[in-house]
Amino acid sequence: MKIVVIGGSGLIGSQVVKTLREQGHEVLAASPSSGVNAATGEGLNQALENAQVVVDVANSPTFEDQAAMDFFEASGRNLQMAETAAGVQHHVALSVVGTERLLEMGYFRAKLKQEELIKAFGIPCTIVRATQFFEFVGAIAQSGSDGQIIRLPPVLMQPIASKDVANALADVAVSQPIDGTIELAGPAPIRMDELVRQFLMASGDDRQVIADPQAHYFSTPVDDSSLMPGENPRLGRTSFADWLSAILC
Repeated sequence: MKIVVIGGSGLIGSQVVKTLREQGHEVLAASPSSGVNAATGEGLNQALENAQVVVDVANSPTFEDQAAMDFFEASGRNLQMAETAAGVQHHVALSVVGTERLLEMGYFRAKLKQEELIKAFGIPCTIVRATQFFEFVGAIAQSGSDGQIIRLPPVLMQPIASKDVANALADVAVSQPIDGTIELAGPAPIRMDELVRQFLMASGDDRQVIADPQAHYFSTPVDDSSLMPGENPRLGRTSFADWLSAILC
């Protein structure tokens, strides 16, 4: 089976490519660095020739509102045309748990637009929504940082290791499309301030984390329902403690 991974050189894409190749599939890691650009259409038709499955994990290079919308609209339409021409049988896309609850941020409006375009493709699809990755906990800390103090909303979240996301995407890629959405989450919920507090302590960072109900998540107001998956999400195997041990050893 030929599988094309759009964004195949990134954090998630590179792991998806590796896993699928180890399973014996023909996998093309497509990214601008390899001459394939979904946003401009460059190299797409050639890359998708004889492909049965496309896994789209490409992300906007910026979180700026209009730029993110432009990226996901352009890449969505270019992929639709190229996949239709190639006869692709399954489109798999990575999205974000809670997208429809975070629409005050332009990035999530763009992600919702991406999902709407995929559903309108006419190509069998599976949208995989994941919670925040463990790998971005440092960025969460920085978003609330003011000198030695970090203020974060004490809301529930259920973050997941990127390798667990990649493994799930690889599994979905070789499964039948569901024409719907799957949610992925880590094995256990945790409050955002505590997540960052544990990360800083393990990293030897002496900044103080303060739970502030008025604080925002990347400039967006959130509550206990904003970042959590719905009922019966698919769960990753890697705990936050195990992930911390692995990166800090």
